[in-house]
Amino acid sequence: MSAAALIHAARELSRAVSPLRFAAPVAHVYNPLDYAWAPHQAWLRRYGGGRKRVVFVGMNPGPFGMMQTGVPFGEVAAVRDWMGLQAPVRRPPAEHPRRPIEGFGCRRSEVSGRRVWGWAAARFGTAEAFFGHCFVVNYCPLVFLEASGRNFTPGKLPAAELRPLQDACDAHLRAAIATLRPEWAIGIGAWATRRIEAALGDAGGVHIDQILHPSPASPLANRGWALQVDARLDALGVFAN
Repeated sequence: MSAAALIHAARELSRAVSPLRFAAPVAHVYNPLDYAWAPHQAWLRRYGGGRKRVVFVGMNPGPFGMMQTGVPFGEVAAVRDWMGLQAPVRRPPAEHPRRPIEGFGCRRSEVSGRRVWGWAAARFGTAEAFFGHCFVVNYCPLVFLEASGRNFTPGKLPAAELRPLQDACDAHLRAAIATLRPEWAIGIGAWATRRIEAALGDAGGVHIDQILHPSPASPLANRGWALQVDARLDALGVFAN
């Protein structure tokens, strides 16, 4: 199965969310599917082909992950060195001075991304082996920043602003699931899991479940996140066959 359908779906998602406007406390909105499209497309093209057993779904880009590289949970070293991907990243049109886009030159490490891709490398070895069975998407492609530069999560948006965003993101998630035809859709955290359930409902016969979010803000995640993820996936029998 070609990755072309995923590339088309990502372009459609970018077009759908780019015109949306958000009021305070949101001061800046970044769309990595625009300014970091080159590495995102390269990632989809290299690793998005074929049917996957599992699709992991995150919430939205982190400031030192997908916001910089265009790849979900895209900690620079993991994308560049483990996945073997690097491509030019442009600057967004309205950049927050405290959250500059440095692309693959970013020296900050995304803890969540380091945990996700470190777990994948430890369990599967190579990126090719991981992506032969799995894929990762972020439900929402946009980054929301307050005037201070602090991250603003999409779930905190007022209903009138959240509804059109969710409509676009739900459509994209359904398209990705239809293309990848997984047995499992696993939310990385509770919020992403709720969005999977809302977008997919009972259609498609996909098993929906959840793993712990790797954020360092979570005390539980700081106590052996990878071991807890392995235990959960093994208990579910996700990779049993």
